[in-house]
Amino acid sequence: MENQMITGKLVKKIQVQGFIKAVTGLHIGGSNLGLSIGGADATVVRNPLTNEPYIPGSSLKGKMRALLERVHVGEQYAENFSKVPNFVKNFVFQDIRHPIVQLFGTTPEEVRKRDLADQPVGRLIVRDCLLTRKSAQRLFGSKTTDMPYTEVKTEVAIDRVTSAAVPRQLERVPAGAVFRMEHIINVYEGDDESRLLNLLFEGLLLLQNDYLGGKGSRGSGQVRIVVGRLRYKDRSIYEARGDWQPYEAVTIPQELQVRSRTVS
Repeated sequence: MENQMITGKLVKKIQVQGFIKAVTGLHIGGSNLGLSIGGADATVVRNPLTNEPYIPGSSLKGKMRALLERVHVGEQYAENFSKVPNFVKNFVFQDIRHPIVQLFGTTPEEVRKRDLADQPVGRLIVRDCLLTRKSAQRLFGSKTTDMPYTEVKTEVAIDRVTSAAVPRQLERVPAGAVFRMEHIINVYEGDDESRLLNLLFEGLLLLQNDYLGGKGSRGSGQVRIVVGRLRYKDRSIYEARGDWQPYEAVTIPQELQVRSRTVS
């Protein structure tokens, strides 16, 4: 970790846009209040105005951070993260000099305890991911979905003592659904913007090889992520009322680039 002189002066915003495609059914839990008899036991989160399912930015950001922390905590703890001493976690993932904390931030309690009010903490904004119009229309017009926009997957839990089968129903966004993705990185004076952007790419790659949402060990939540374009705005562009400009200082990893039929 370098000891950089980072000020609170915002010098640039970097926009990362792309898509997230559900390779297998996707379950990110919502409220089960008001379910009718015969409905799914575990529902997905939906926009209350449109009834369309979406990926909350909090779910996406939290999963990426958790995966990155498991990688960066150190090789000696890689096999059993739960046994990492608390003092190691506190030092690594609450120290504002660490790139994970610089990118994802820390709690207000830590900011107050460490007297960091004059330091920028947390640079990444993760937007909620909404269905693309094409994907929403395709799901809404489908005659084979069990509920509007979604499927219901029936699973069976087996009692290990009595061997009794206990069925349960899981609501999922069907495989093939595509969501729009957008991230914003705030770059402050003294930041290593390439390092922050590459850390975000690393988080997206880790997520692509893991799962998003719940029930991932049972097949749900496999996703394909595509970064379509990088753009930026600095002070001169804002003052000129200009539009986002192409950002070419960092190359998008090949695994996150558009391939044929990725988001079709």
